Amino acid sequence: MGEPMLREMCKAKIHAATVTETNLNYNGSITIDKVLLEAVDILHYERVQVLNINNGTRVETYIIEGERNSGVICLNGAAARWAQPGDKVIIISYCLVEDKEARNWKPKIILVDGNNKLMKTL
Repeated sequence: MGEPMLREMCKAKIHAATVTETNLNYNGSITIDKVLLEAVDILHYERVQVLNINNGTRVETYIIEGERNSGVICLNGAAARWAQPGDKVIIISYCLVEDKEARNWKPKIILVDGNNKLMKTL
């Protein structure tokens, strides 16, 4: 019998966060408030996809932990071209899950307010 099939599943999602700043001259990535990262179990340097609700663009980058309770959502380096402060974004992390587990998989999803403070865990 072959290897178990793996499915790429949504592991975590921060929904409708507000971009607080962009920094074109940084070395790349997205900086996110550590409180939000802990709430969805996303790690420093983990790959994420950032979906811009305002303009429909998507970009892949990696996480840098921001200051706890700062509310920071900052696109850095090349990713800074994909958004501007005030844009709403969805930040998604994915993982590989065996087919059997995938059928009952539940990602960690949080909703934040306009200041990027945790409102609700789904």
